[in-house]
Amino acid sequence: MKIKCLIVDDEPLAINVIKNYLEQIEDFEVINTFTNAISSLNFLKTNNVDVIFLDINMPVLDGINFIKSLENPPLVIITSAYEEFAAETYDLDVLDYLVKPIEFPRFMKALNKINRRLDNNKTFNDTTKDRPYLFVKIDKKKMKKIFLDEILIIESLKDYLKISTTTGKYIIHSTLSDFTDLLPSKDFIRIHRSYTVAMDKIDAVEGNSIEIEGLRYVIGRSYIDEVKQKILNSSI
Repeated sequence: MKIKCLIVDDEPLAINVIKNYLEQIEDFEVINTFTNAISSLNFLKTNNVDVIFLDINMPVLDGINFIKSLENPPLVIITSAYEEFAAETYDLDVLDYLVKPIEFPRFMKALNKINRRLDNNKTFNDTTKDRPYLFVKIDKKKMKKIFLDEILIIESLKDYLKISTTTGKYIIHSTLSDFTDLLPSKDFIRIHRSYTVAMDKIDAVEGNSIEIEGLRYVIGRSYIDEVKQKILNSSI
């Protein structure tokens, strides 16, 4: 089932940017757009949405008061040209705050947060068989869905990353810190300034290295205590 999105912004150009971004991702669907918050309030009375991309500076009803007026708000991603409202919106449980002009890699980070939050909100008796995943941009136009349970190791290549999975290898433009922050900490651990690995894919630990699918990776000095403690806690 696609994630239903609503865009509320008094600038048509800003709406088009977000809409074009979302149209590149098959799991997201823009169900409506509005140039004022009042009209979107009326729409929400009879329609359910999963996430709202919301501007702050709008006539009649601004974004902050719009959020406060909702009894059970969906996920909210702020899209604003002004950074100074960020602290106030965090108190309203806003999922992310994007500052215009919004670059596509930063927008993708927000979408991955949405995926994580919606997945974490699933109940244990949920009958769906969805697996947690991230979308990554592997070339100028193509977005690739990567299932988290297929990731073996993420390797830093200066301004790029190599993601090795059970089904392939992919090069993306990102930092290791930013990408690691998107991953669930109970399942992944950074072992070196150049490596983050999946805990369940570690086949062996010996000295200051680990082994994954026959390949050895050195554990950095500053990481070794944390890595060994986490592995020890996960063992029986």
